[in-house]
Amino acid sequence: MHSKLAVITALVTSTNVNASWDLIANYAPGSDVAEHNSLDLDMQEILANLDETEEGFKNASSIYANGGYSLDTSDPIRSYQGFSLQAKEKMFDDCPGCPYKDYSYFWNYYGSHTYGDDIVMAGFEGTATSLDNGNFDMTNVGTVGRVEVAKKGIVVLNNFMYTIREFEDALDDCSSNCIGCNDGSVHAWDEGVAFYTGSLEGTDGSGDGVLLHALADKRCQEFKTCSVEGNSLDGTSKVNHELFQLFSLGNYQLLTGDCQAARNTKDRVAELMYIPLIQGALRYAYKLHYLQGGEKENAEGAIFAAAVVPKVHAFNGGAAETIYSHLKMGARNTNFAATKKAFESVYEQMGITCADVGGIWGEGTEAYYPEAEPCQDKSSNQAAKIGGIVGGILGAVVLGLAGFILFIRRREIAGTPYFVEAEVMEGKRLEAA
Repeated sequence: MHSKLAVITALVTSTNVNASWDLIANYAPGSDVAEHNSLDLDMQEILANLDETEEGFKNASSIYANGGYSLDTSDPIRSYQGFSLQAKEKMFDDCPGCPYKDYSYFWNYYGSHTYGDDIVMAGFEGTATSLDNGNFDMTNVGTVGRVEVAKKGIVVLNNFMYTIREFEDALDDCSSNCIGCNDGSVHAWDEGVAFYTGSLEGTDGSGDGVLLHALADKRCQEFKTCSVEGNSLDGTSKVNHELFQLFSLGNYQLLTGDCQAARNTKDRVAELMYIPLIQGALRYAYKLHYLQGGEKENAEGAIFAAAVVPKVHAFNGGAAETIYSHLKMGARNTNFAATKKAFESVYEQMGITCADVGGIWGEGTEAYYPEAEPCQDKSSNQAAKIGGIVGGILGAVVLGLAGFILFIRRREIAGTPYFVEAEVMEGKRLEAA
């Protein structure tokens, strides 16, 4: 299964790398998304300004709202606040596939289309939200906690959902069974990869990023889920290994007009993206319960939970309430075991496994922390799930077709379309006859 994905990845990369567009952590975009990829420079500047002073909050909030550090020169300039403020229009009302599935989890739970901005601004300003569920009361929280809610909320709420929105938008634009009709879809898909990753990761993914790609690699070191097999403490996370193969697969499926297969791939991408968020929530629940965590740990646990609880709530309202009550701002007597059990109760419905999430590895102990070991999966359907996505389009015949289609794509990028040349040659043959 992995070898088939690797073949598709290699084919897509060999085609698109011939264009002038830089790789994104080894992903070869089929379009120019340099502006989108550089939006993380806004995030870098936000982090540089968040120094726990009111002036720092003011400056960081201005960058959050107005952008200005990326390569974007459009009017209005793209910003992380805009990702949330535009959610109703772009994810709920005004799109062919609206309302988008993952966004609906959050709208149904929070009752606010701008839930991400509501929570982030509560962190910046030290105020309280007025959501239907999952409120943040930051009025009596110190600057340490406010920093964590603001900076992490931008990434795991605003940027997270807008990334998924771009993949959905790619599917909205997809024309089935049409080769050469889906450049717009590929561009939207590339935008999603760019927003997930960011320019600071570099062309090979070895950089020091500040977005979701970096988060996944950070969490895997704490849950022993790094490497292709997901059993290491260092290197690229298993989540990122799988996502970037799926990113290339989705690119190919859109390019070839296999819209339903691309939708299956998007669904799997979205499922995987929640894993580092769950790991973050569990990590800080453990610190609050067993390691005397304070305001910082409470704020980090609360914001990671906020990025997952709406989806948990869609499957099990009681589990969502348990997680929220133990990790909300100001939570007292956080119970790690209850929080862990609540998450695990919905893993199957969320499309992930105990092995995907792993356990909290004890620093210097060479073992998992007590009570934080990985849970045991009832059945292993992970390989079958990805295999089903890939197997529906692959095989010896399809791989050959993939090579031919991407050859055509390469010719189009180079400005010498294959079918135009073929028509000219046919015309010359008829004239000679």
